[in-house]
Amino acid sequence: MKLDTFDLSVFTAYLVAMIGIAIWFAVRFKSKDAEDYFLAGKNLPWWAVGGSLIASNISAEQMIGMAGSGFVIGLAISSYELMAAATLIVVAKFFLPVFLRNNIYTMPQFIERRFDGRVRTGLAIFWVMLFVFVNITSLLFLGGLAMNSILGVPISAGVIALAIYSATFSIFGGLRVVVWTDVIQVVVLILGGTVASYVALNALSDGQGVFSGLQELYNRAPEKFNMIFSKEDTYTDMETGKEMSAYQLLPGLGVLIGGMWIANLYYWGINQYIIQRALAAKNTKEAQNGMVFAAFIKVLMPFIVVLPGIVAYVMQADIGKADEAYPWILSNFVGSGFRGLAVAALVAAIGSSLSSMINSTSTIYTLDIHKVLFAPKASQKQLVIIGRVAASLSLVIGVIMTPLLDSFGQIFQFIQEYTGFISPGILAIFVFGLFWKKTTTPAAFAAVLVAIPLSVGLKIIFPEWAFLNRMGVAFIVLSLIIIFISLFYQRGKPTDSVVVVERSMFETGTVFNLMSIVVIGLLAVVYALFW
Repeated sequence: MKLDTFDLSVFTAYLVAMIGIAIWFAVRFKSKDAEDYFLAGKNLPWWAVGGSLIASNISAEQMIGMAGSGFVIGLAISSYELMAAATLIVVAKFFLPVFLRNNIYTMPQFIERRFDGRVRTGLAIFWVMLFVFVNITSLLFLGGLAMNSILGVPISAGVIALAIYSATFSIFGGLRVVVWTDVIQVVVLILGGTVASYVALNALSDGQGVFSGLQELYNRAPEKFNMIFSKEDTYTDMETGKEMSAYQLLPGLGVLIGGMWIANLYYWGINQYIIQRALAAKNTKEAQNGMVFAAFIKVLMPFIVVLPGIVAYVMQADIGKADEAYPWILSNFVGSGFRGLAVAALVAAIGSSLSSMINSTSTIYTLDIHKVLFAPKASQKQLVIIGRVAASLSLVIGVIMTPLLDSFGQIFQFIQEYTGFISPGILAIFVFGLFWKKTTTPAAFAAVLVAIPLSVGLKIIFPEWAFLNRMGVAFIVLSLIIIFISLFYQRGKPTDSVVVVERSMFETGTVFNLMSIVVIGLLAVVYALFW
């Protein structure tokens, strides 16, 4: 697709403006110490927390990857968005107060306070590898694919351009610049995505409006609106033409009461890339209100990130890969000017997520690996410099690794499955570390060592299992290991934890409680309608 002059003007103006704003923020609020650079001075209001959470989360993997999955399997892929809303409420109420009360900067730091340095270092290394080799790499590849489909630029050139763009936010200004530009970019993201969905649905209804388009979409593809799959449900793999099991991707009730909770609690509750925004809030109340605000937006996101893929399916889009569905919608239905805005929204999503991921990677490497192992006496200024170097290297490695992803079909599923090799173990350690005082350090360390081999072994031995079910089984096995070693290990005794956990910490305010009821009510309506 080629953008016309007006599209290019809108697109270019947006990029130039965002880079200018980022540079201004970096110069105006120059980081003075590690807390300033990695946690934005711990002074974020609720709306900045919520907006940054959404901007960091909704990236190419959602706007392109979930649209691609919507094209292939339908609305059911929305469970990642909808269950995330429920998870945000749980995390805000039970996890976040403990982290904020104990003045936690990074998740490995919490682990050291609760257990010891061995577990902290092990998890820090795992996280840095996961961020660099899976998350950053996949985000860059999807962004390059989008720019190739929309603008016709080579994927490699698009990857390099996105790397340079995101570096403007993430390397020099730290989290403060990332968050404040996120607030701007989330508005563009939602506006641009909404325009694309609206125009596509309006076209489907021959100009009769979005609601008529939704009705037409359901009438022509009712099978795409099944939220809970059975073992008999299938989809057609676009590259091989083979019938594949939809249940393997989203295993029935497992999305409501099984492995989906493992994936979401890990991602929203203990993933540095996400939780870092809440850790930088002014106080617990602001952080919790920001998270429930993000939960409300998540309920609305399927309209933006999934429906375009279903529209492309109904209109029999001429595409080679599922992940080309969203660019196809932009190419064929979004008009001049708005098309430039939609492309700008896509770049906004990619840039926000990349910046956030890079900043969190540098945070963990600097504070949990480099400072602990190589420079324990480093000054605040030196830590900021190390953080910038780590951010730069993570971005360079991601660029180099992107060609390896060209063989994957649905990138969103790739991210979820390979993240699932580590998330059950980390979640088990945190859950027991937070809520069971008898959990011992040897038990937590054993879970770190066993987590990845166990997940890989389950995949090899039971390849027919859905990966979400494997995550659920892995979590149960690792939990049993932690319990057994904590109770029966010969030197096992409750760890002398310096982490404060009190019942009063879990009380929440009126706004949070009311918004939580609204979000849960909306979720119940959606699943009741499309069961």
